[in-house]
Amino acid sequence: MSEILSAAQPALTAKDFATDQEVRWCPGCGDYSILAQVQKVMPTLGIPRENIVIVSGIGCSSRFPYYMNTYGMHSIHGRATAIASGLKATRPELSIWIVTGDGDSLSIGGNHTIHLLRRNFDVNILLFNNQIYGLTKGQYSPTSEEKKVTKSTPFGSIDHPFNPLALAMGADASFIARSMDRDPKHLQQLLVRSHQHKGSSFLEIYQNCNIFNDGAFEIFTEKSTKPVETLFLEQGKPLLFGAQQNKGIRLDGFTPVIAELGNGFSQDDLWVHDEKDIYKAQILIRMFDDPRIEGHLPRPFGVFYEADRPCYEEQLNGQIAEVIAAKGKGDLDRLLRGNETWTIV
Repeated sequence: MSEILSAAQPALTAKDFATDQEVRWCPGCGDYSILAQVQKVMPTLGIPRENIVIVSGIGCSSRFPYYMNTYGMHSIHGRATAIASGLKATRPELSIWIVTGDGDSLSIGGNHTIHLLRRNFDVNILLFNNQIYGLTKGQYSPTSEEKKVTKSTPFGSIDHPFNPLALAMGADASFIARSMDRDPKHLQQLLVRSHQHKGSSFLEIYQNCNIFNDGAFEIFTEKSTKPVETLFLEQGKPLLFGAQQNKGIRLDGFTPVIAELGNGFSQDDLWVHDEKDIYKAQILIRMFDDPRIEGHLPRPFGVFYEADRPCYEEQLNGQIAEVIAAKGKGDLDRLLRGNETWTIV
């Protein structure tokens, strides 16, 4: 009977993932677009709503769980990753999405972020990067550029910013990608790819804060500049960009340089993207902030790197199952005593 009822249930739509809560972001905020794309993608994943969990920390992005008609938790500043890890360890069948910001996940939550990535829990991190603290009214964040003038840096920031994808790569993340709020189709594709990946997916999303950091990513989203300022990565295809796709990236040793097609170069001379190549992924991730590179290179978007390795929750539950199979019911007292014991006579 339950199978018949399940088959008769209508297909879910984006509206099924919207709640009755008033969306309380500033008008024009990039978070609206990200929310809309997540709600559009969720019905296509084939996951029951009761098996989806949105966990957030603190910040503008962290209101997300209120607007998603799934299970969710608005948790502690920087600790969404820790809470999601515990939930995934005990309920591995759930699809868990961590919604966080550049301040929440890279400042107070930095340690939690890197340890989740190295452990490789099968969860999805959506990092909204607006390069500013929005909720607390415009202080500089760990991703703000140097010399950034804000309320907390009136003479300009002297901090060197994080490159979030480089941080993820250093933590051995098994899926690293970047998209933006103002390219709905691309963002939808990468949300699906994040879900399909088995392990921790790290998706950085450039998100415009039109109140405190308006236009931070404008050159990547405006029609007049987007073709020459962005490089969209496609597996197995050469790195092409430009309004007529007449420019490409080739490697001069280990240094990426621009090649003008037809000016002594063809597509055969270009760098062909391979998501499994950990060495070239590191070059791509550093392309826009590498001081060795001369000239102005486009900013890459897409999947930089994907690797297959075991997930923490599977190994954890497998280890428990092995112990139970070998020894039956565990002996907690014996575990607490350990192996280094002495008998006093």
